Amino acid sequence: MELDVRHLRVLCAIADTGSVRKAARQLGMTQPSLTTQLNRIERTVGGALFTREQTGSRPTALGHSVLSRARPIIGEMAALVAAARHEAAGGPRRRLRIGSVGSRATAAWLRRVHARLPDTDTTIQIDVSAIALLRMVAADQLDVAFVHESEGFPLKVPTGAEHRVLITREPQFVALAAGHPAAALPVVRLTDLAGDAWMVDPTADHEYAALRRVLTGAGLDPRVVQVRDNATAAELVASGEAVRLCQPTAPPGPGTVLRPVHGDPFAVRLLLAWRPRTTSARTVDALHADLRAAYLALAGVNPAYRAWLLQHNRSLRQLLAHPGA
Repeated sequence: MELDVRHLRVLCAIADTGSVRKAARQLGMTQPSLTTQLNRIERTVGGALFTREQTGSRPTALGHSVLSRARPIIGEMAALVAAARHEAAGGPRRRLRIGSVGSRATAAWLRRVHARLPDTDTTIQIDVSAIALLRMVAADQLDVAFVHESEGFPLKVPTGAEHRVLITREPQFVALAAGHPAAALPVVRLTDLAGDAWMVDPTADHEYAALRRVLTGAGLDPRVVQVRDNATAAELVASGEAVRLCQPTAPPGPGTVLRPVHGDPFAVRLLLAWRPRTTSARTVDALHADLRAAYLALAGVNPAYRAWLLQHNRSLRQLLAHPGA
């Protein structure tokens, strides 16, 4: 058996949904047929690509390796098909290929981009890995990408790409059950969570290492639970089984609260990366302005994060006080 793009899409669907059952539904297949196809793929590559657990399917080390190569191929194929369709429809049109890590700002950013560039064919690719997105920019598979960089683990921007800082330091809040003793506090300390298990997404760049770096520095050695599926992660937090870091622009899930952490020990830097050969400086300026406006609009409606920004980021005070400025 030889692998083709359809097989690569199967692997990405399982990784993205976190389970064979959900991937089968997304692909319009039955679960048994998808399981059979996955087994054939694993026999072809010579090893297990996913672990099967009660909470879902997670990529193995081999799986991560295969996925890191599969995603760019799928992205390139999608770009090829889109370009062919545009040409067949009557000639080339301007295109803009956007990549982004998961963020609530992305949808609002896209709305602004569509309004600014109504005659441009805009595509979006979401990936949990900033490293993968940067590689796609450098390889001319994306024009721009919105990425996060964990504090203490700087991203290496590859040759062929440039970047600009959007937010120098975004604090990461902590999500915990509404019934947690620390939920009554406006700001929690790491010692308030000393007895809790922490949750991380094993596919996110440096998330586990960044968490361990801070907790070890604070003299803590909690149990760390690795969960890929967001729905399962939210349920575990709401039930009090674990706590997890979250973006300060995120809304709390049912049965959970979000709290700043004293001293802001967890943080990321937000960057916009682009490929100069395909994206003009004028376009980059406009995209950066749209993304910044979309981000600040979200920050402004979150009371805890708005208060944090007004206290810690002087350059944003006027913009938050006057959103239309």
